[in-house]
Amino acid sequence: MPIKIVPTVAQSDQKPGTSGLRKKVPVFQQPHYVENFIQAIFDSIPDRNGSTLVIGGDGRFLNRDVVQIAIKMAAANGFRRLLVGRGGLLSTPAASCVIRKHKAVGGIVLSASHNPGGPNGDFGIKFNTANGGPAPESFTAAIYERTRTLTEYRIAEVPDLNLDQLGVISIDDMIVEVIDPVADYAQLISELVDFGAISRLFASGFRMRFDAMSAVTGPYATAILEGMLGAPGGTVVNATPLEDFGGHHPDPNPVHAKELFDLMHGPGAPDFGAASDGDGDRNMIVVPGLFVTPSDSLAILAAHAHLAPGYSGGLAGVARSMPTSRALDRVAASLGVSSFETPTGWKFFGTLLDAGLITLCGEESAGTGSSHVREKDGLWAVLLWLNILAVAGKRADDVVREHWASFGRDYYTRHDYEEVDAEAARRVMEGLRNRLAELPGRCVGDLTVQAADEFRYVDPVDGSVTEQQGIRITFEEDARVVYRLSGTGTAGATLRVYIERYEAARDRHELETQHVLASVVRAARQLADIERLTGRSEPSVIT
Repeated sequence: MPIKIVPTVAQSDQKPGTSGLRKKVPVFQQPHYVENFIQAIFDSIPDRNGSTLVIGGDGRFLNRDVVQIAIKMAAANGFRRLLVGRGGLLSTPAASCVIRKHKAVGGIVLSASHNPGGPNGDFGIKFNTANGGPAPESFTAAIYERTRTLTEYRIAEVPDLNLDQLGVISIDDMIVEVIDPVADYAQLISELVDFGAISRLFASGFRMRFDAMSAVTGPYATAILEGMLGAPGGTVVNATPLEDFGGHHPDPNPVHAKELFDLMHGPGAPDFGAASDGDGDRNMIVVPGLFVTPSDSLAILAAHAHLAPGYSGGLAGVARSMPTSRALDRVAASLGVSSFETPTGWKFFGTLLDAGLITLCGEESAGTGSSHVREKDGLWAVLLWLNILAVAGKRADDVVREHWASFGRDYYTRHDYEEVDAEAARRVMEGLRNRLAELPGRCVGDLTVQAADEFRYVDPVDGSVTEQQGIRITFEEDARVVYRLSGTGTAGATLRVYIERYEAARDRHELETQHVLASVVRAARQLADIERLTGRSEPSVIT
């Protein structure tokens, strides 16, 4: 096998964010850009020689090309065995599953998650470590430092491989196994949820709609829901992964999955509705007449997880990202288990999961997961919901309303200001930061600030400290606002404003969310001076 050592020039813009390196497709198409970043990853893996590596992605534009590059570079960098999803496909949770099951040193995961795809869309590369989870900050920092000093990369000069045929291919002494991307994942999930109970639910006439959003979860949902569980054909829609996601934004929320949302709020709605995103790690739950916020969904799953065989022994603990509503905390208190609050970013759950401190975790941006993998898992969350409905024998909307009756309702919304000028977004956060000490006691409309701080996280397992993870404003009226700059976009900056208000009274659980939160929304905009600093009078997206 001839190995080519290619001289290159170090890149200055390859600093990974919370979910790896994300840029527009044309950026990745620059000469040597992909190769440089992959070489930097490989150079940062100290024990790669003779090891196993997993490669796959969500099927977006450029996915196949980069899989081929990664295979050839792995052959030139000492790996002994590669596990590659057929067609270059692996959902993000499935990649985590395969890494863990086959004791790989890690995996190259190609995805920009819920961001748009296509020739002018987004692309991403990230590395997941041996535990199956996203690389920690210490590792991504090492990758970044390597990208800044790289002068050459190594690649095998071999033809492209046929990735559409299952089987084993040899590149000299390296073995490439093209695997069924669904098989290992389906086996793992069958050990956690009651497939028999769910099959009987479908046999009874239960109807659901799963929107795969023309993304990677389509093959998984079709194989499991329709193939293994007996859901009627057509239960899964938009099931074929497309390089541009059919021209749609593959983000499972009421805005981008509007067809499903409208169906579930219309006459003759199915019994249950769900969607997943570009790489299969997020989920949306809609029950007849009700959108279930991700925060509520996480809390409901925690309260009922014992109905599934994989969680029948109870939960070790739970965790939520800081911007996620406090609904999960109330469930944890009722169960007598610990509840942890972490920064946004799934890697922060990893140490808690690895230490056995938590079993379930999630974040408000539609990510829910458990100890079975080290990524959020959209289809798993949907299947756990189905398990709960099958065993409880209740309508999905009744499960939601009964949860509110028991724990109260956390009205919740997120206002996203997308592609804001980065300097303007910085000024918003800096302005708030400079006034934190003076805010407690201040009246804003009919609300009174109780506390104001900037979230700082000290990991209870390894003691690592993560600063400036969002500004929190808590009001005496049991309401809260969180401001945070997101790291998942590829243009400008995204300012996210998270708004919530708790309501205990049962006769106030059926109100319209934006109406209940109107005074908190006004306070959030006034406190941050968003319109003056950004020029935006309204958010880009409200979910």
